[in-house]
Amino acid sequence: MLSQLIFDERFFAHLSQTEDKKNHLRIISRLLLHLRGTITKFVLSIDKHSYTVINNEDISHWILFLSRKGIKDLTIQKSHLPLLKLPIHLFLCSELKHLKLFNCSFYPPPTFHGFPNLLSLELCKVEFESGKFGEFLTRSPVLEILDMSFPNYNGFVTIADIANLASLKILSMLLCNFDYTPSSSTIFELLGFLPKIQQLHLDFLWFELTEDAAKKRFPTNFPSLKTLKLTRIDLSDKIMLSFAFELIGSFQNLEILEITARDLADSPTPEICSLEVDYNTMELLKLRSVVFTYYKGSENELCLVKYLLACSPFSKKIVIRPYSFLESDEKFMFARKLLKLHRASSAVDIDPY
Repeated sequence: MLSQLIFDERFFAHLSQTEDKKNHLRIISRLLLHLRGTITKFVLSIDKHSYTVINNEDISHWILFLSRKGIKDLTIQKSHLPLLKLPIHLFLCSELKHLKLFNCSFYPPPTFHGFPNLLSLELCKVEFESGKFGEFLTRSPVLEILDMSFPNYNGFVTIADIANLASLKILSMLLCNFDYTPSSSTIFELLGFLPKIQQLHLDFLWFELTEDAAKKRFPTNFPSLKTLKLTRIDLSDKIMLSFAFELIGSFQNLEILEITARDLADSPTPEICSLEVDYNTMELLKLRSVVFTYYKGSENELCLVKYLLACSPFSKKIVIRPYSFLESDEKFMFARKLLKLHRASSAVDIDPY
């Protein structure tokens, strides 16, 4: 009566020690055939060792079987290239609520009209037919979680594609997955179409934000958003730093903030903060928790931390994790600077690791 099956690396490693590799396929097929009830969750994780004994035809049979068993949560991941071509039977799984794909090619047939019950979608290195990814998103009307924090092949997305997902609550984006380089205004414009958004994760890897020639006006408050993560952001860049201030200040109900700075050792570090900020005129934030990783001690970073301390009266803890290649005396110096910024020094936690 099992309803959840996970065939991961540990499963195949165990079989390799106890069984002939030729038996792997037969064992999985026999396990599936012995199940009588609904199968709600199925995870297939293929590593380079198990791939030699698993072929597309077998996976196609398994997915066809699962489509008839009411599968709701499906993960198919391949740890290496070449991409795994997904079987056409996947698009018969109309009851799917959660779908995770890693190193796969996604080519739905013309008769496919989407997954009407899909709540969460996580994609990593997935190849779509050119121009078809946005069309697929529009056919997922109740999607609440979209994770595109990894690069994809031909999976470029537009602002309009995501803006149609009115039910979206959690959005994780590698910004270079956009089909063009967005400005800060276009990102705010996107958020304006997502009234239910609660968590936002933006990854700036391989990305340079463009400066707006003419700033558009958008709502200054997004009441639902409580968690913001900015990953691999280059705070030495004036546009990026200004955007970070603009984002944080726009989310008046923000409670959790995580900033991971760009970790390249050769990242430029300006001597003087390039922004003039009057903290006394800025609105107070509702931040409860702040984690700042890869802190290098630049004036720009100090400027941002000073803002967080000055405008976050409800924060219980602010964790500063220095860049790992800093010398111990540099870390100590930064700690002293940070502690002087706030009269309640217990609110700041300096993590030396």
